[in-house]
Amino acid sequence: MAITKAVFFMLILEIVAIRSCKSNKIQYNPCCSFPCQNNGICYTKGFDDYICECTRTGYYGRHCETAEFSTRIKKFFKPSRDTLQHLVTNYKYLWYIVNKTDWLKKAVMRLVLKVRMSIVDEPTAYIGWDDYTTWDTYTNKSVYARTLHPVPKNCPTPMGVKGKKELPNPELLAKKFLLRRKFLPCPRNTNVLFPFFAQHFNHQYFKTDFSKGIPFQWGSHYVDISHIYGDTDQRQHALRSHQDGKMKVSIFNGEAFPPRLEDTEGLRMAGSQFIKKEHRLAFGHKGFAAMPTFLLYSTLWIREHNRVCDILKVEHPEWDDERLFQTTRLIITGETIKIIIEDYVQHLSGFHFQLLYDPDILMNEGMSHHNQIHIEFHSLYHWHALMPDNVVLEDKTYKIKELLFNPGPIIDAGLQRTFQDLNTQFAGQVAGGKNQGSGTLAVAVQAIKDGRSMRLQSFNNYRKKIGLKPYTTFEDFTGEKEMAAELKELYGDIDALELYLGLMTEKRRKKQLFGETLTEMGSPYSLKGLYGSPLGSPGWWKPVTFGGDVGFNIVKTASLQKLICDNVEGCPTVAFRVPSNHSYEESDMAAVPDDNTSDTMMALARGKEPPNNSQKSSNINKCDNLKNGNCDSSKSKMYSASQNKNLEL
Repeated sequence: MAITKAVFFMLILEIVAIRSCKSNKIQYNPCCSFPCQNNGICYTKGFDDYICECTRTGYYGRHCETAEFSTRIKKFFKPSRDTLQHLVTNYKYLWYIVNKTDWLKKAVMRLVLKVRMSIVDEPTAYIGWDDYTTWDTYTNKSVYARTLHPVPKNCPTPMGVKGKKELPNPELLAKKFLLRRKFLPCPRNTNVLFPFFAQHFNHQYFKTDFSKGIPFQWGSHYVDISHIYGDTDQRQHALRSHQDGKMKVSIFNGEAFPPRLEDTEGLRMAGSQFIKKEHRLAFGHKGFAAMPTFLLYSTLWIREHNRVCDILKVEHPEWDDERLFQTTRLIITGETIKIIIEDYVQHLSGFHFQLLYDPDILMNEGMSHHNQIHIEFHSLYHWHALMPDNVVLEDKTYKIKELLFNPGPIIDAGLQRTFQDLNTQFAGQVAGGKNQGSGTLAVAVQAIKDGRSMRLQSFNNYRKKIGLKPYTTFEDFTGEKEMAAELKELYGDIDALELYLGLMTEKRRKKQLFGETLTEMGSPYSLKGLYGSPLGSPGWWKPVTFGGDVGFNIVKTASLQKLICDNVEGCPTVAFRVPSNHSYEESDMAAVPDDNTSDTMMALARGKEPPNNSQKSSNINKCDNLKNGNCDSSKSKMYSASQNKNLEL
């Protein structure tokens, strides 16, 4: 009897074990291994099988691995990325001829746009955390879109099946691979006017809602110039003079600057209590009072707005204030897009071919004028290594943290001297890592954390998405051995490398600012967003939109140099590169090891008290001194998270 009971008990255990084995046959989503090739999309079929969706990829088969006949023909004739890169960054005299031949230049630009913008799916099938398509994917504008769906949940590793079971500590990664030991100047002689420009204009569409966190945002997904005019009607009207369409200004030393905060009917600026009372200015973006980097270009565009209003007033004396303002805003939007493409993106590209903003190029191509800001675009736009630790104004060197809540140096110097001084100062090198100032390191740490929160796929998966070959080793990725060995030790597998860290540490692409992946990935987002503006649509891109030929011509002839000449006394010669007659002097660019500027700014963005060590800032010390009559006597006016939800710094 005892034996029978024992046998029965063993039989029960065996049945349970068998069932357990069957139920654990697949312990994770089979799409964790990303089995689909050539941009095929994996989705599950039951609990232990998957299907690769190959529609419109040009491939077929179980894993979309077999090329269709038309695809093979295209691949045979299509030049490689390296060939195209070599072509557009060499043969200067050939491109001189192309740039001077109008029809040929437009034909090349049309080809550039088609090739680049075809990489971005618009509208995208995914938003936020979605790993499958929903109606909200199209209609929900309160979150960032995404290029690739998230890494499936409950995979063996954070990156799917490759790499270690835990990702490295974000602070460790930032300090080990991003932190500046010694300032490295940009190899293409980029000056600090370039990152100042980038920091100013990109805040009109990168607007994370910190009260909710990633992926929530409060922007329009368009180049809407809200960083100049405000994101609400209330803010806009507080900044307007309501006379002849113009914006309010304040006058310092005979020069026009943004209006004083006290003259804008209760408008709020984050951190204004830390600024000397006479220097508290109001901007379209709530966070722009924090750094004078925002002041420089805000001032320039306000002056341009008022200049254009004067021109339109002469052309249309019958127009009222509202129409003058609204039409001028459209002109400023057009000027912005043209300058971004033909000056800013041009510098990024390193091309000898001169990029062109002319919506007529795509007028008959069925161009979509719907745009979405992708979380991957937000991630790759953290180019903080471009910013030096020191800035020289009027022969005085300021650490970046000394400029925090301190617009005085630019106001005192005036725009002419400021542009002249910044035009000759070197920005930092981005590609290859280890060149980000301590003052912005907290932003890098947050970018890593945001990527993990969004479950962004690996760096190599994004390379495959945009048509680049994945790296097979860390040495191939970095172009050296030391950092490659350290990355391998931490990640275990090149296919487990995270997107953000990969973008910042990839070896530099010859004749360009960044690595191959950041360059090839960023360009489609930029061009799609710029050419996708409704301003360039068939119903809008015509003289009547801009008040006639005079306004239309202002847009068509816009350039960075013209913008400065029209609004800055003396017309200082500027570009985004240090003049050839200025050489880099290492002694002026020592790294600052203990700057905590970004900690302060991020605390304000979240509606919190800045960390205690932020009080090292000299100008904050002044404003915390209760005996200083120019500053608030209390910190009690720090805004709540709900009041600051529309702030991103």
